[in-house]
Amino acid sequence: MTDILNAQQRQVLAAIPADRPFVMLNLLRYRVQADYGPHATGAACSGREAYQRYAREAARAVATVGGELQFVGTALPALIGPSDEVWEQVMLVRYPSVSAFQQMLGLPDYRAALRHRLAALSDSRLIPMLGGPG
Repeated sequence: MTDILNAQQRQVLAAIPADRPFVMLNLLRYRVQADYGPHATGAACSGREAYQRYAREAARAVATVGGELQFVGTALPALIGPSDEVWEQVMLVRYPSVSAFQQMLGLPDYRAALRHRLAALSDSRLIPMLGGPG
């Protein structure tokens, strides 16, 4: 189920109260050309196109576990932050619980689509966030 997560990632998720909804901040930077590796099949495509292949299945998986895409948009240059850290797209995805997120990671169709995400992105961040005062 969550064997795609390393120990540190599992520890981050374990710190989120089990019954609390949370929002995952996604920061994305695309490859110019998707990289499916030496055994690629099919026509070449851009990183954005490859990510769209992933996103179609990811949207179904998120909905299956009761989550929802709350925001998607173009990232602008940071006002505060390293000048060389540039993101192209930002997304906010709400999950009803950590177990729902983990369930999504285990869905066979979602797992199969992950290859498109890996081929698409040159860099990314997934940052879980809890609502309420800091």
